[in-house]
Amino acid sequence: MCGIAGIYNFDLSPIPSIERKLAVMNTIQKHRGPDGDGTWVYRKKHIGLAHQRLSIIDLTTGDQPMKDSGGNIIVFNGEIYNYIELRKELGEELFTTTSDTEVILHAYRRWGVDCVKHFKGMFAFALWDDVRQVLFCARDRFGIKPFYYTIVHNTFYFASEIKTLLPFIQIKTDLEGFKDYLTFQFVLNGRTLFKDVHELSPAHYLEVTSNRCNPVSYWQLNYSPDFDHTHTYFQEKLTQLLNESVALHLRSDVPVGAYVSGGLDSGVIASLAARNKGKDNIVGFHGKFASYGNEYDESSYAKILASQAGFNLYDIDIQASHFIQNIEKVIYHLDYPVAGPGSFPQYMVSQLASQHRKVVLGGQGGDEIFGGYTRYLIAYFEQCIKGAIDGTMHGGNFIVTYESIIPNLSALQNYKPLLKDFWSDGLFENMDHRYFKLINRSADMLHEIHWDALGDYSPFESFKQIFNSSNVKKESYFDLMTNFDFKTLLPALLHVEDRMSMAHGLEARVPLLYHPMIEVAATIPSNIKFKDGTMKYIFKEIIRPYIPQALLDRKDKMGFPTPLTQWITTEARDYVYDIFSSQQARTRELVDNSRVIQSLDKEKKFGRKIWGLLSLELWHKSFHDKAHQYHAMINKEEI
Repeated sequence: MCGIAGIYNFDLSPIPSIERKLAVMNTIQKHRGPDGDGTWVYRKKHIGLAHQRLSIIDLTTGDQPMKDSGGNIIVFNGEIYNYIELRKELGEELFTTTSDTEVILHAYRRWGVDCVKHFKGMFAFALWDDVRQVLFCARDRFGIKPFYYTIVHNTFYFASEIKTLLPFIQIKTDLEGFKDYLTFQFVLNGRTLFKDVHELSPAHYLEVTSNRCNPVSYWQLNYSPDFDHTHTYFQEKLTQLLNESVALHLRSDVPVGAYVSGGLDSGVIASLAARNKGKDNIVGFHGKFASYGNEYDESSYAKILASQAGFNLYDIDIQASHFIQNIEKVIYHLDYPVAGPGSFPQYMVSQLASQHRKVVLGGQGGDEIFGGYTRYLIAYFEQCIKGAIDGTMHGGNFIVTYESIIPNLSALQNYKPLLKDFWSDGLFENMDHRYFKLINRSADMLHEIHWDALGDYSPFESFKQIFNSSNVKKESYFDLMTNFDFKTLLPALLHVEDRMSMAHGLEARVPLLYHPMIEVAATIPSNIKFKDGTMKYIFKEIIRPYIPQALLDRKDKMGFPTPLTQWITTEARDYVYDIFSSQQARTRELVDNSRVIQSLDKEKKFGRKIWGLLSLELWHKSFHDKAHQYHAMINKEEI
């Protein structure tokens, strides 16, 4: 786990002060790799690479940038978990280190750009091919590790974090990305909130040359239901792959810990890690809001899991004072607002974990792969009713019938207000319209945003293109929903996972995102994966031997709820009021913060409106208002 950066001049002329620019880039993202740093500049000075190292594997000989005997050189962020197997396949005699970084260099020499198809892991890297004179950049299949780039004055800049690029650009808001954020609380299609800064999409690579810089897809998850195999087959196959993944993710030359939220996803990872590594070698980390009642405190479930698995559990009781002290750091490290308030407690738990470990395992991905969000049940139930009325509900293997789904509708008990709103308009429209209504958050901010200034771009059109992807059968409502979230929400949550851990020099690993297992999961028919409308049915069957019954029986999993509404009306009110009422806040082009102030006392208990608007204001404060400080790092005439 590290920070990478680099510069490439398309016209192949020397880049002025390239060494100093690389040093500045390293300085900005030093928190990603506090154990060491390095830079490399090509002899013609039209390309240079920079690296900050967090030492996890091969602590003594794995420094970067790393060069091979053919002159190729790499900067790499992440872990290739099957590096031991690849070393054997490529030939042990080739290697001079025991690092997974060197495996990438030799894999590229053997397979070229197809090397990425051989990797099991999380990665973002840039590799200079000295013979072809090509900069080869790649990102892992799920977007676990970040890669951002921009082109300024015919020069290509890339980095692990956007803030590293800010000295070289004019800091402006991308209006389409801004509109995406207001709608989904994440951004679509490689956009960011910064104008002209792009994200290399998951499962894509770039070959940068003097006349080419186009992203290429190298992997796609295909939902092709396998009706030939039984429930037992899928259960056994996924159990094998889950155990295999955890074993691979435990490869490390430093001790490993685990997040323990009190839920199933992180719980099974922690439990399997303790079985694999030995209970004395694993410790768990948990965050709670004990002062605000049981609905904000899942620590009892985390303790049950840790007790059964036999490992020690550290926890932190998060207070409003922590929020006031750290929320600006959270937004700074995120680079731009993304997802919900969970990033704040994630920051606090990562800080706790970093005091005891350099590597921590988490449960990210289970909801998007196996269908754990309640909104899936809401949308699917409507389609079952429609199918019953139209006489089509028994029309194929893709359908979970309304008769079978009824016993599980008790999961919607706390979602009556959402159901009322959802069914108040557009009932029985096309599935894309209905799911968009479930996830669209823009209506919450009709009066606080200057919508006319955002242009004609339609987030729904972008949504529809992704939702109706060719990799999903149109008959499979369940797969259409999970596929959209897999492609969009999951990378946003991984964005949070990466930044909140790396803010503290902590490597976060996500064993549920193991592509051999996910490829199998994508072939499971809905009537097995989502049996009788039971969310995560097949996953619960797989993990049953490793999880306490109390966790399996839960009906109240919360997803790291944060008592933000309580804070902004009590202990944090003055702080939040001051943020929105500053002179700069009152002059924003796109947000009317005077109206935001009027909304502070009207926020719903678990609403995200104030969170989203506060995040935007702190983002403006952290980056737009400090543009001159970033530009001062590099002489203006060189930008």
